[in-house]
Amino acid sequence: MGTLYLVPTPVGNLEDITYRALRILKEADLILAEDTRTSGILLKHFEIKNAMLSYHKFNEHQTVDRVVERLRAGDTVAVISDAGTPGISDPGFLVAREAIRAGVEVITLPGATAFVPALVSSGLPCDKFCFEGFLPQKKGRQSRLEALRGETRTMIFYESPHRVVKVLTQFVEVFGPERPVSVCREISKIHEESVRGSLQEVLDYFQTNEPRGEFVIVVGGLDEKRTEKIV
Repeated sequence: MGTLYLVPTPVGNLEDITYRALRILKEADLILAEDTRTSGILLKHFEIKNAMLSYHKFNEHQTVDRVVERLRAGDTVAVISDAGTPGISDPGFLVAREAIRAGVEVITLPGATAFVPALVSSGLPCDKFCFEGFLPQKKGRQSRLEALRGETRTMIFYESPHRVVKVLTQFVEVFGPERPVSVCREISKIHEESVRGSLQEVLDYFQTNEPRGEFVIVVGGLDEKRTEKIV
């Protein structure tokens, strides 16, 4: 039997990759990459030339059986996403589950993921939280938000720049304008920014400042008091 490794890659700054991650990627017989073009830049930077196979949400069901067969035959396979930890709002869950079912050892390396630094630097309670990732775009979106209306834990969401204003507007409607929030973008990159305050204040900010980059939105739970605005 081979081994399946889930390997986190930097969400921005390439210095965030670990020595162990580099070693596993160099030793792997096959690297499953969400986007081989994006991952190719990372691997080229660290002079890693191992074989890559495209593995993303549109082909993972067609690819997973072939990957498991290679694992059963003794290959070492590493899974990487475009950024962060595979399986966290990225491909990785399916191949891990099927490898486990096949009796293959699955090892996940600790490393970069976007929501942890956003949560810890938010100023909101991080002892208990719920990770929601990307909300449904259409069907089930409003019902999911309504289900979270009474959530007392800190809530974490991912969002793309062109939907930030829309989702903050919905949060104001569901959670109320005074609910505290921290919106973090471009984590570990040159233009990293955190905007903190009430939902209404942060919405106003992004209505006049065009959202750019990838976003993590951290919203206080129902019982959380309003925090001081910091931009």
